[in-house]
Amino acid sequence: MLLTIDVGNTHTVLGLFEGEEVIEHWRINTDPRRTADEIAVVLQGLVQQSPLLAETDISGIALCSTVPSVLHEMREMSRRYYGDVPAVIVEPGVKTGVPVRMDNPKEVGADRIVNALAAVHTHGGPAIVVDFGTATTFDAVS
Repeated sequence: MLLTIDVGNTHTVLGLFEGEEVIEHWRINTDPRRTADEIAVVLQGLVQQSPLLAETDISGIALCSTVPSVLHEMREMSRRYYGDVPAVIVEPGVKTGVPVRMDNPKEVGADRIVNALAAVHTHGGPAIVVDFGTATTFDAVS
């Protein structure tokens, strides 16, 4: 299963995918003071309490974050608790195949890049992506 984590300013959304199907998902408060160990305890608790999951064989992790301090702890949690699991962390400089046509592409949040990538993968583009997070953002994807 693929563990996906989207860390926003207000909430962190986690999901488990089997192929393209979402098996389970959760929304927790984003707390920049939470340590890697605390994140692991919360994640493992959610997984263990799910009636939909008989066993959890996490075979990959995909992560993006708009909160640098949380990204650091997520990276540490991934390394410490899932060290043998391949992880993709979308952050400035990571090649996703989506060109960011802005004056300073490094200022575009990883969440917006992943949203654009998902729109292209799911719908082929062109598309307008609206994200109703802490800030409402609009992105044009060609």
